[in-house]
Amino acid sequence: MNKLLVFDLDGTLIDSRRDLCTGINLMRRHYGLPPLPVATVSKFVGDGIRKLVSRSLRDAPGTDLDEAVAINAAAYRAHLHDETALYPGVAEGLARLADAGHVLALISNKPRNSCADLLRFFALEKFFAAVMGGDSVANLKPHPEALLRTLQELRFTPERAWMIGDSANDLACARQAGAHGVFVAYGIGRAAPEIPELTFDNFTALAGHFLARPD
Repeated sequence: MNKLLVFDLDGTLIDSRRDLCTGINLMRRHYGLPPLPVATVSKFVGDGIRKLVSRSLRDAPGTDLDEAVAINAAAYRAHLHDETALYPGVAEGLARLADAGHVLALISNKPRNSCADLLRFFALEKFFAAVMGGDSVANLKPHPEALLRTLQELRFTPERAWMIGDSANDLACARQAGAHGVFVAYGIGRAAPEIPELTFDNFTALAGHFLARPD
């Protein structure tokens, strides 16, 4: 029986750390602040653009957050895929999973238009039956709203769905929706304090697991 495989984007399908850092540092330059290293900005990723910007401006209290978010959003979109790359095995793995009959979806806390542009740039959009961004629903992951809506739209029960991501947010989202949680250890985030059902060190191994298990 085919499964619903729901993927996170940043840290799961794409390594976007450098371009996210570029967007943040262009915003910081607007406010006369020095740049942050990629490793620092990477720690701020995963909870949506407002949290990313807020965390990146901890040394500038009193900054208008709405303005800063708008500046960052424009800066990031101007450099959306300058240095962003697919993780090894992603393009081939998604194609094989789709060919095997699994239904694929994407849920990210990144704005939906950026998700769609990145999927289009990497020629992945044809594989996904549904795409949810952070502005597609009222609540970001780890809230299960986006996953529950995806289950409803694609007519899957939680028992047949697997949420695949690189952070505790993805795993908590799966748990709260009653779906299975899969952690990819090569990404940006961490699983703790959540406990995944499955963990993979690379995307090829992940794809191979679901291709080998038709039940």
